[in-house]
Amino acid sequence: MSLYSPSSAPSAVRLRPATLEDAGLLARWDREPHVIACSTDDPDANIAFGGIDWREELADQSEVGFYRIAEVDGRAIGVMQIIDPHLEPTHYWGEIEPDLRAMDIWIGPPDALNRGYGTQMMTLAIDAAFADPKVTAIVIDPLASNTDAHRFYRRLGFQPVGRRMFDEDDCLVHRLERATWEARP
Repeated sequence: MSLYSPSSAPSAVRLRPATLEDAGLLARWDREPHVIACSTDDPDANIAFGGIDWREELADQSEVGFYRIAEVDGRAIGVMQIIDPHLEPTHYWGEIEPDLRAMDIWIGPPDALNRGYGTQMMTLAIDAAFADPKVTAIVIDPLASNTDAHRFYRRLGFQPVGRRMFDEDDCLVHRLERATWEARP
């Protein structure tokens, strides 16, 4: 039995590789208040992620770090970043064990929030990460102040492992072990 009536069931999310053509869309989403709020605790920020140059970021994708655009019925509604935190060249995660994946997720258009798309996006990305038998766990780093994100990740099986500063960002790192994901009902 579905939790949704046929008319309210969320449409299926599809993840596709992000391309240079997505740069403008991502730059627009970076000006959305809810995207800014998930990327910084700075109350004066007017752009997310410090004004990242999306053309440059997308051009630098590799097997070690890449982006996926989430689409519903052909409409882009979100984006995910997936990296190997042990191998990625900026060493954002510092000294970290091998065989992990790190993920970041955000929904762009405000009308796509709270519709179940984030759960679908994460499920697809987690399944894809664990399809590689070497991957033992997934780590994420939501802001410590983002309690909504903490609840979301815990529903997926992530467990908080501790606070950590990433530059000026106070984050609560969470981790999802392969065994936890595979044991879910």
